[in-house]
Amino acid sequence: MQVQTIRWADRLSRVPFDVYADADVHQQEQARIFHGPSWHYLCLEAELGEAGQYRTTFIGGTPVVVVRDSDGEIYGFENRCAHRGALIALEKAGRADSFQCVYHAWSYNRQGDLTGVAFEQGVKGQGGMPPHFCKQDHGPRKLRIASYCGLVFGSFSDEVPPIEEYLGDDICARIERVLHKPVKVIGRFTQALPNDWKLYVENVRDSYHASLLHLFFTTFEINRLSQKGGVIVDESGGNHVSYSMIDPAAKDASYKEQGLRSDHDRYRLKDPSLLAGFDEWPDGITLQILSVFPGFVLQQIQNCLAVRQVLPKGPDRSELNWVYLGFEDDTPEQTRVRLKQCNLVGPAGFISMEDGAVGGFVQRGIAGAQGLDAVIEMGGDTVASGEGRATETSVRGFWKAYRQHMGVAA
Repeated sequence: MQVQTIRWADRLSRVPFDVYADADVHQQEQARIFHGPSWHYLCLEAELGEAGQYRTTFIGGTPVVVVRDSDGEIYGFENRCAHRGALIALEKAGRADSFQCVYHAWSYNRQGDLTGVAFEQGVKGQGGMPPHFCKQDHGPRKLRIASYCGLVFGSFSDEVPPIEEYLGDDICARIERVLHKPVKVIGRFTQALPNDWKLYVENVRDSYHASLLHLFFTTFEINRLSQKGGVIVDESGGNHVSYSMIDPAAKDASYKEQGLRSDHDRYRLKDPSLLAGFDEWPDGITLQILSVFPGFVLQQIQNCLAVRQVLPKGPDRSELNWVYLGFEDDTPEQTRVRLKQCNLVGPAGFISMEDGAVGGFVQRGIAGAQGLDAVIEMGGDTVASGEGRATETSVRGFWKAYRQHMGVAA
């Protein structure tokens, strides 16, 4: 099935369930989105602090290497030997003066150039590569690399705009708000998700669900739709921010009137210090979730900072990489607060555990829904920023950007 043959409605508030499960759609996403004109989060500059430090990751389904060279610049290239296609770098991270494929010992420098072919001249005058073989003509595909506030992005496309233009002024400002000084990594997890990658990305952008699905958010007044806050969606629709401020006055009767499972007074914390943070943001924002199309997330939940990378692993499964952050100048006490608040998120987090499950509920629920649509109409049928968060405007924004990249008429 081609993407164009899926029956798309003429409005952004309807999304065909087929798009979450079709194998041909998944393959077309690899070409149009992950190898198309998009920027993809790769790692943090802080993880590549010295020459030779590298990390391996993925753009879509394609394995890549990101490394800092002795000139101080960061380079990225496909993690695939030009000879027989084996991985060049096998570890998730490390330090290397150069890279050598374990299969046949072809060698590469830190910029991804093929520099050595084992027995290129043969042995004792026999074998070897033909005279016309030129190493400069072979090598893994190289990435365009861009950094912003210590975030490293890569792209296979020559057509992707500069990173600041791709993000837009509003998103840049909100990234700078959080990543305003050098960071350090204080923890990491990798989480397997039993659903298509787009279901998790939608969930991240869905400010409507946050205080309905997450009992912890509502019970402990971290996030309620009645609190002050808003949603920002950029012009492309692909990048968004949702934010809120803890406000005791927001604990009104709204949730009890709805009879919601997420609003019960009987739950308590045996260790309330979990939520005992420190004042860090003068604007009073205690929760900010930011996403960049297609699969990057930057979070601030009180003093818990993290970046998330969403990777497709098939039409019905994906991978979520969490990296928890502090600042280099944090005191030991501040680091302890951040580590304790990391219990809020991640695969078993008091908040995020439900997010890891609900995508699978949808994936299983749509198994017989061929030809039917999801309804994404909370807050209307358009894509716009606003102060209300009982809306799906940023979810519609994702589909606006998705349809453009996939060549589907909006």
